[in-house]
Amino acid sequence: MNVLIPRKIHSPRPYLIAFEWADGFEATISTESLRNACPCASCKGETIMGKTVMLPAMQTFKPGMFELAGINPVGNYAIQVGWRDGHNTGIYPWELLRTTAEDHALSEEKISELLRREKDAQQQS
Repeated sequence: MNVLIPRKIHSPRPYLIAFEWADGFEATISTESLRNACPCASCKGETIMGKTVMLPAMQTFKPGMFELAGINPVGNYAIQVGWRDGHNTGIYPWELLRTTAEDHALSEEKISELLRREKDAQQQS
């Protein structure tokens, strides 16, 4: 079994996504980190004749851009993530997911802090 294939992907909170791999590695990251890792041509540019070409549009904040709309498998090598702002062209291969999870894993303390902030915000509303 390839250890780069996640055994489980779930979203414990609307702003978090958690991964578990067969080798025992587990990580929770923010949905913002996952969106910022989007490998699609619109987000990262595309290589044409050996040169990376970026689209002229500057990345701007759009409502829903860090909110998951859905996750779908792509063969046995990746997932395609849909976002509430309509962006859905990013295909995240297992290796990219693993690297992103390793690089952006939130500590238990950070997750607790985010949950406290969420609870405080709910109590103030």
